[in-house]
Amino acid sequence: MLLKIYPESPAPRHVKQVVDAFNKGNLVIFPTDTIYGLGCGIKHIKAVNRISLIKGIKKNEANFSMIINNMSMLAEFTKPIDNHIFRLMRKNLPGPFTFILNASSNVPKIFQSRKKTIGIRIPDNNIIRTIIDELGTPVITTSIRDDDEIVEYTTDPELIHEKYTDMVDIVIDGGYGSNEASTIVDCTSGEPVILRQGKGLLEE
Repeated sequence: MLLKIYPESPAPRHVKQVVDAFNKGNLVIFPTDTIYGLGCGIKHIKAVNRISLIKGIKKNEANFSMIINNMSMLAEFTKPIDNHIFRLMRKNLPGPFTFILNASSNVPKIFQSRKKTIGIRIPDNNIIRTIIDELGTPVITTSIRDDDEIVEYTTDPELIHEKYTDMVDIVIDGGYGSNEASTIVDCTSGEPVILRQGKGLLEE
């Protein structure tokens, strides 16, 4: 289903509808401050099978990231972070960045990379952050952008819905998205290294 949610004031009943979907292990496509993402609740490992089928890839190639809604969620899901990395993240988040950190044991292995890391996102998008605030746990996400698709699939929620309506449970219409992905910053060595320059310009 296509669910219209307004970023300025997400309707509580619509937020609850999405939260209930995540709690049931359903898949949701939602807006961020970059491209639209496909996600599931962190507790629902079986949802990875559906995500892998949708993307046509193996489970360990999905490049999952974890969306949280505030920095206080970090400690539970990552290993201790150096103070200067924490300050860097706090300065740039919410924003269009994915920070790669060492994952704690609270992150299911299926969502970790082979290096036991996890990408962390706090998008500057009121819809997904309000949903996570109500959900109380992170959402695991992966991009639905494919290199061989036309750009509109990542920006127009109605076109996204047309393609994925039979594959996911909810597509959130939060308005047109961006067609530029997040900037990826690897922080696992203690010093930030930009792996991919995207929409975000890192302020140090």
